[in-house]
Amino acid sequence: MSTTQLPTTPSSVEIEDITGLKESSLSHKLFASQPFWVTVALVVMCGVMTWDQPDAFATADNFYNITRNFAFVGIMAIGMTAVILTGGIDLSVGSIMGLVGVICGLVLQAEGHWGIAILAGLAAGALAGAVNGVLVAYIGLPAFVVTLGMLSIARSLAIVLSENKMIYEFGPYGDTFNAIGGGAILGVANPVWVLLILALIFGFILNFTSWGNYLYAIGSNENAARLTGVPTRRIKLQAYIVSGLTAALASVLIVGWQGSAINALGQGYELRVIASTVIGGADLMGGQGSAYGAVIGAALIEVIRNSLLMAGVDANWQGAFVGLFIVLAVLLQRIRGKRSA
Repeated sequence: MSTTQLPTTPSSVEIEDITGLKESSLSHKLFASQPFWVTVALVVMCGVMTWDQPDAFATADNFYNITRNFAFVGIMAIGMTAVILTGGIDLSVGSIMGLVGVICGLVLQAEGHWGIAILAGLAAGALAGAVNGVLVAYIGLPAFVVTLGMLSIARSLAIVLSENKMIYEFGPYGDTFNAIGGGAILGVANPVWVLLILALIFGFILNFTSWGNYLYAIGSNENAARLTGVPTRRIKLQAYIVSGLTAALASVLIVGWQGSAINALGQGYELRVIASTVIGGADLMGGQGSAYGAVIGAALIEVIRNSLLMAGVDANWQGAFVGLFIVLAVLLQRIRGKRSA
């Protein structure tokens, strides 16, 4: 009578194989991640500038300025990421900034409470985003055309409401309003804390909620997402509202920091915001992007801007460098896409 002989040793080879595959996939995923390489580029650039100009770049004051400046763009870039994930674009965020700033200034000038000024600004941003979302998601107009139109409309409204004047007399609640955007906690500017909190919230939403999954699904294949029951129109509408809200939030903070509101606020910001998301790994065709990528992309652009100024490069060249980085980022995405195909 024969008996089946059981193995006397554990299947260590199989376990090692599985572990090795997991480690390999994790490392491959890390090195294939665009935000990872943007982070590396940022660290290298900071290291070079610290070595080259330790008395100017590597100072607490410069760190404070850099982080505060990219916080405004980073906040808007997080909202832009939600739109780009769906395969859309929002060219109106800079003009929404200007409109919201003027509205906040007018409310404060009329001796309105600072809380009312903030709510009015956020409501204006959400309304502008909702108009964009309805026209794109429900009417079916191209996002480029709709948001380009809103860019012009919002800027025009800002000029009309402000009577083309700077608003700087913020009334009795102006000091509190200014402290919100211009203050600091533990030596870090308030806008930076807002950016960090927002990035953590959106990082969780995009990775662990159905709403985040819907955004990726719509950008990857909207028709397939619709067939599987995803409310594509509603999700796209909400994405544009989020973009308008983050632009409004950034406007509230920057007006508080500057202590004045002008209708030209935010001009050119749409390019910097889109550049931050694309450099951080977002795909303009949709379906790819992250909150961390938006933040690290904004940080890299600001460090580049700061480094160029310290190197004595004419500030008018900044737009050329930003445009170049957008093209290079998209080119890198295409190269990575062909390799993985």
